[in-house]
Amino acid sequence: MAKNILICDDAAFMRMMIKDILTKNGYTVVGEAENGAKGVERYNELKPDLVLMDITMPELDGIGALKKIKECDPNAKVIMCSAMGQQAMVIESIQAGAKDFIVKPFQADRVLEAVKKVLG
Repeated sequence: MAKNILICDDAAFMRMMIKDILTKNGYTVVGEAENGAKGVERYNELKPDLVLMDITMPELDGIGALKKIKECDPNAKVIMCSAMGQQAMVIESIQAGAKDFIVKPFQADRVLEAVKKVLG
């Protein structure tokens, strides 16, 4: 079951919260990134099974990072995360290749449902 997951979010407490949900449910968090540019770097280093990517981040936003990851690996699995009311960004991220979308504040069961759905 050990599925390797990379978490990209500029808020340390968000990364910690997601990591906690995932590790308690048998997933392995292989890395974290605090911005999109680092997320792309970490993806190429770690080759995780899945990326949980925040949209609003410094340096390179989540959609930009998603596009770069998809260029390197068209089969990359990415779930986007964002605050309420960013419908246009949801659509843009799905068009750019995101597999699912989770709205903050997170419900643990919604995070797990999305992860299970995408990883199969």
